[in-house]
Amino acid sequence: MQMTPKKMSQWVLAVGFAVSMLLAGCGGGPNAEQLQLLEETKQAALSAEQKLQQCESAKASASDQLEQKKRDLQKAQDEMAAVKNRLGM
Repeated sequence: MQMTPKKMSQWVLAVGFAVSMLLAGCGGGPNAEQLQLLEETKQAALSAEQKLQQCESAKASASDQLEQKKRDLQKAQDEMAAVKNRLGM
């Protein structure tokens, strides 16, 4: 059985593709520099998450303080209105 040029070219392309995938896939894994970069990236992500939690906590605290100040202001305005009523103003 003889191979036609079309079949031969398909076979060569398939083998070439398989070899290129083997060479690309067998890079030996990450090197020390890539592992160091990965570790630094992980640490930066953890640090950013901690900073986010701190900021969210500070925001919640500031929001609570603002609400308390609004209540205090309303109470003072109510007292001032009561005093003005008693004074007939």
